Amino acid sequence: MPHDYIPLHNRSQRDMSYSASFVHKFLKQLQHRQQQNPAATRWDLPSYDATDEVDQQVIISRSSPHSFQLGTGASIFTSTLIPAIVSARCEVIFVTCFWAPSKTLSAITDALVKLADHRRHLPNPHDIEPLTARICFSSRSVFQKLLHPQSRDGYTYSPAEWQKKLGLPDPALLDEAGIRLQVKSLFFLPFSVMHPKFVIIDRQRAFIPSCNVSWEPWLEGCVEISGDAVASLMSFYALTWEKHVDFRKPLPTTHDSRTSELQGQLLDPQHLIFVPSSAHHLVLPPASSAPLPTLVLPSSHHQNPQFRFLPWQPAARPPATPLNVAMLELFEQARRSIYLQTPNLTCEPVIAALLDALKRGVHVTIVTGRNMMLLEQLVTAGTTTSWCIRSLVRRFRKLRTHAAHDLESGDPGLGHLRISYFHPRSAAKLGKRGSQARAANDAQVQDPEEEEPVHSHLKLTIVDGEFTVLGSGNMDRASWYTSQELGVLFHDAAFAESVREGVDLVLDQRLSLVFDSLYS
Repeated sequence: MPHDYIPLHNRSQRDMSYSASFVHKFLKQLQHRQQQNPAATRWDLPSYDATDEVDQQVIISRSSPHSFQLGTGASIFTSTLIPAIVSARCEVIFVTCFWAPSKTLSAITDALVKLADHRRHLPNPHDIEPLTARICFSSRSVFQKLLHPQSRDGYTYSPAEWQKKLGLPDPALLDEAGIRLQVKSLFFLPFSVMHPKFVIIDRQRAFIPSCNVSWEPWLEGCVEISGDAVASLMSFYALTWEKHVDFRKPLPTTHDSRTSELQGQLLDPQHLIFVPSSAHHLVLPPASSAPLPTLVLPSSHHQNPQFRFLPWQPAARPPATPLNVAMLELFEQARRSIYLQTPNLTCEPVIAALLDALKRGVHVTIVTGRNMMLLEQLVTAGTTTSWCIRSLVRRFRKLRTHAAHDLESGDPGLGHLRISYFHPRSAAKLGKRGSQARAANDAQVQDPEEEEPVHSHLKLTIVDGEFTVLGSGNMDRASWYTSQELGVLFHDAAFAESVREGVDLVLDQRLSLVFDSLYS
């Protein structure tokens, strides 16, 4: 269906237009929430003022999505992210949350060693521009988080620590090849991890994956974009990790033909490690005549988790971050359907918003995990996804009992609710529901070469078949109340359809139905 676009406000640099039914209400709600409690956002990292036009232009942008890759974390890194990193000419910004020994880390180190060797053996290697690389993460162990400096400057790892603590190559090898690496971490007690994941190449294109540098074979996704939204990501990076960086300043360009020729002799990706996955699937979005309306939605970290320990206390309102406000506004404006895929679902305001949507006749589909990161759920939310799913079903049934369909009043009745748990595809062959560990072992026995995802770590929301949100934010309490997060919202029906079709293809034989209101 055609979008009802109207100009948001006058912009001299870009011809921008946005949906009157969403973006204006989103900005109005964000401004209202921030004005209600201005002190609450004063220490946000990063902090955005919804009334400031410069900050609005960081959030409200456009982009051209080039691909959406599905697979395990290792397969996405080795097929998409690492080849992009070694193709960089001047600069790599690599932000993730968790950093751990894994196939992914081994592939990253291998690629950096091969890239350094490639650069050193080019003719006249000293004519090549240095490659600036920034690696930023939040967590690598419980001990590291407990002892982490609580400064916003974080902790910068010395080159002497790279090999032993981080598993990275010899710094002398990188330096000789003109690779200027810096590694930094940020974490704030008790639970404030920097959860965003993104890679920016030469400030021209960006990748937003859901995966960490970690060993877990989970189902992940990664979208590649170019366009104005990349500058918004650079702004988010600079405000969080490197405040002195002028992200608006263009990177140096080489006019010498000889140097340009050397810069163009890229490392062949076929020489890099590739980790195959049975869930590996590439989605190429339909070509668009113009960049898509895109919102870059940060969510600042908050050290106060706002726990409510007494059972009669209502849930605290989530912090008024751009991502939180946009998601609640999407749920409120939904008229036909909501598709939600999240590792965990423990955030009460999200559950309440979904129930409100169901009351309006909106169909809701949820794909989540049964027993994923149970200890983390209990510590950060005081509950688990399975408990919250059972509560959601009970509350839905209560609504159905007390809200009979009245045809004469025009009441559309309750929407259709469908909930599924993710499982490895091999688990479907067990004949009956088995444990996650049993399913994972079965997958390893059947095909040791290909990784079969044992959990879904993809974060995906599609509303009314038009609005698609990808990024780092889960629908759990940690993401909504304490962690720094990043979401990217695309407004385009064709893009939403292509993403949903790809996800449905990968989810085939990997879902266990928990509840379907048509039959329960």
